[in-house]
Amino acid sequence: MPRSISDGPRPKHVQLSDVLADLAVTELGPGVSIPSERDLMATYGVSRATVRRAIESLIAEGLLHRIQGKGTFVARPRVESNLHLASFSQDMRSRGLTPSTRLMRVDEERPPADVARALRLGSRGTAWRVDRVRLADDQPMALEQGWYPCPPLPDLDTLDLTGSLYTLFAQRYGLVIDAAEQTLWGEAAEGATARRLEAPVHTPLLVFRRVSSAGGRPLEYVVSRYRGDRYQLHMNLRGPSHAGPGTAPPSTAENSTAENSPTGREASS
Repeated sequence: MPRSISDGPRPKHVQLSDVLADLAVTELGPGVSIPSERDLMATYGVSRATVRRAIESLIAEGLLHRIQGKGTFVARPRVESNLHLASFSQDMRSRGLTPSTRLMRVDEERPPADVARALRLGSRGTAWRVDRVRLADDQPMALEQGWYPCPPLPDLDTLDLTGSLYTLFAQRYGLVIDAAEQTLWGEAAEGATARRLEAPVHTPLLVFRRVSSAGGRPLEYVVSRYRGDRYQLHMNLRGPSHAGPGTAPPSTAENSTAENSPTGREASS
């Protein structure tokens, strides 16, 4: 590991950051702790402030992550997803990861007004509320709260809901999810959300709200909160076309609406 830190033109915390990045990638690997601040100070003859600046920069880049009371560890690579319509299970398997689910809750309820409108439930319609934690290689990846209309999905609460709901809907009810509208924003993990995701408080989250349909009939309203330190999105962007005057240019982001709301990528089932 030792590599000298000099008094040259490059700041010492930048040099140390390079040393730690190389150590994390070539020697330690995901989930392994880095040397303590005291050890780094002694090894490289730098101040605690220099060590902390170097570590904080790598945490900001996503290469390291800190667990309160335990130390600083090499972060697992983020799972990257393109925007497309697929289930969580399909998405994870396509990346060589093993998906699994913790079912937290399934109940028949009258949903909030915005959910009822999206699912076209009318004034008295009910829906199944399904809360789940989705895991990849046994690591919590996302927390979902989903709503599914009761009439087209009778007895849903008696079925195994730990796999892909999209597959279940197709095989059990003959309903194939073929379209969705999705909106993305950011949040910080707090309270029960942080605990269920086994994430430090204030961990950044990618939040997806998706309304999916089968044959034009709304079948799913789900909000999924993904750990931002374990998940990232990839989008292909296109520039304006060279069409003639008066011709509208294409969308600048594939799989997105005029509001930049992706209509693809799994947010739930």
